[in-house]
Amino acid sequence: MNYPRIVVTGSLAFDHIMTMPGKFKDHIMPDKIHAINVSFIMNSFRNEFGGTGGNMAYSLAQLETPTLLVGSAGNDFAKYSQHLTAQKLIDLKGVSEHSGMTSAQGFVMTDVDDNQIWGFFEGAMKEEVHISIKEMLDKGDFLIVGPTNPVAMMQFVRDAIAKKVPYMFDPAFNITHFSSQDLSLAIDSCEILIGNDYEIELIRRTIRVPDNEFFNADRIVVTTLGSEGSVVRKGQQEFKIEVAKVETVLDPTGAGDAYRAGFLAGYTRELDLETCAQMASVNGAYAVENNGTQNHNFTLDEFKERFKDNYGKDLSL
Repeated sequence: MNYPRIVVTGSLAFDHIMTMPGKFKDHIMPDKIHAINVSFIMNSFRNEFGGTGGNMAYSLAQLETPTLLVGSAGNDFAKYSQHLTAQKLIDLKGVSEHSGMTSAQGFVMTDVDDNQIWGFFEGAMKEEVHISIKEMLDKGDFLIVGPTNPVAMMQFVRDAIAKKVPYMFDPAFNITHFSSQDLSLAIDSCEILIGNDYEIELIRRTIRVPDNEFFNADRIVVTTLGSEGSVVRKGQQEFKIEVAKVETVLDPTGAGDAYRAGFLAGYTRELDLETCAQMASVNGAYAVENNGTQNHNFTLDEFKERFKDNYGKDLSL
């Protein structure tokens, strides 16, 4: 089925991004991890627009895919709003602004091996528990239940089930914040489950489903593997996708969100699963070649050319 619009839920945040010239592991003694007290000297610092919802909506706009962005922002959202409305096809009617608090704030440190340590201040994101998307969802929509307040995520899941709207479930760092019953409901009802290899295995163990049963269920499971590419499974089908070639890795922050946007830009156009994952990989490559999570830009023709250069086939969008 072709989906004319993607409803994107997820955090809206300002990212404070720092990089260091060394490696985290050189500062941490494994036998003293119980009493860790370390300080890292950073050699760069930037403020960027971020958050999983904002990142995915931005990347979908680059791929000319209409979106409705849903989330909660604070009294500092004006510049972010201007940035997003400058992109084509992003509808911000689903964003509620709260004057008495700031938007969510993300703090990340990245070492030379692209390992990251994050800290996250929830801010206005906690107000998402009061959002119902039931009236926002239209027939023909596809929903992304992206990482945000876990209570809100489950409400979005239940709204999607009630409206019979298919969705991608992306629990990410929230996995341990769901009960096994809620996690099972979200996963059993989703059309696409996505996460890195650690997250997918943690989900499987949390809901206590055998490996063969978990991957043979009637859903798509996308497992990202960083520099090793990704794997897409549905029933007996399995596709192993190599990463797209990258000129220079400047910043891995937001590459996962770009991957998700690329996948759904293809999926909602009824492209096959292998092509969707290859689109995801190309989109992720654009993201890591730029500092920040919403600074990559390209035309559809440029994207198609890069896709063909990597995977040897024409892409029809």
